[in-house]
Amino acid sequence: MAEQLGDLAAFVAVARGGGFREAARLGGVGASSLSEAVRRLEARLGVRLLHRTTRSVAPTEAGARLLERLGPALGEVQAALDVVNGFRDRPAGTLRLNVPASAARLVLPAIVPPFLAAYPDIRLDVVVEEGFVDILAEGCDAGIRYDERLEQDMIALPIGPRWQRMATAASPAYLAARGRPQHPRDLMQHACLRGRFASGTMPTWEFERDGEVVAVDPTGPLIVRISGGVDLAVEAARAGCGIIHMFEGWLQPHLDSGALVPVLEDWARPFTGPFLYYPGRRYLPAPLRAFVDFVREQSAAAGMEGQALHVPERTAPL
Repeated sequence: MAEQLGDLAAFVAVARGGGFREAARLGGVGASSLSEAVRRLEARLGVRLLHRTTRSVAPTEAGARLLERLGPALGEVQAALDVVNGFRDRPAGTLRLNVPASAARLVLPAIVPPFLAAYPDIRLDVVVEEGFVDILAEGCDAGIRYDERLEQDMIALPIGPRWQRMATAASPAYLAARGRPQHPRDLMQHACLRGRFASGTMPTWEFERDGEVVAVDPTGPLIVRISGGVDLAVEAARAGCGIIHMFEGWLQPHLDSGALVPVLEDWARPFTGPFLYYPGRRYLPAPLRAFVDFVREQSAAAGMEGQALHVPERTAPL
């Protein structure tokens, strides 16, 4: 029975990871052992579960149906084991988080080091991704997002600063050559550095002052992939290529050094900070429970109260 469960878990890991190497990397096991487990399972069931090519691995129709039913079932098994884990002196195991680049850069650095110091038996696996994904289907325990619509069985807990805002900035050389915009619509006459989601969508730049809300869709010489290309856009702004619009915290070191100069400051539109969200099931995995409690304690120390929230969708920076 234990071997069968192990083979099923190996199949789920490979199917979700899109390959044996990725599943092995995430699980800390050998790719060959995962391959052998999947072969054993296919032989036992008498049906092929995975399409294998030199470049990718994907579930067959039978594999997809099995994966659909196995995910929740194995989750319940893990939850049962975590009930026992709760009797340990210290929680142990892997906690997998799905977060946007902004949270990885601006939120987690203040949380992860003290959390790992407090829970040395927990391994944190952080997946940086901009899209709003089904965290359970992706094999994650929890996620961090900004003001997204959450499913009814999800709990949203404030994490990090409760209010943030976007900053619009350019280098002194750019402003000397092109002038300073006085109104958000002036950006339509400037070179602006933009970001694009993996889906191809380019979020508009939003501003607000005295109840007036303005959304603009400027153009410019550079478009980067939101997440991985953000640092390139920042460097291009520092070099005088154009105006950038993104999280103020991300730009703050360059604003402090004078490499970038803020513009349209009185139009900066504040928004609520990020939320940690996770399934509202009765038994949480011990590593997730420890992380949730740790975040709640930090929120309480900062005068913030964690609670279940459902908030409207908002776009990302750039």
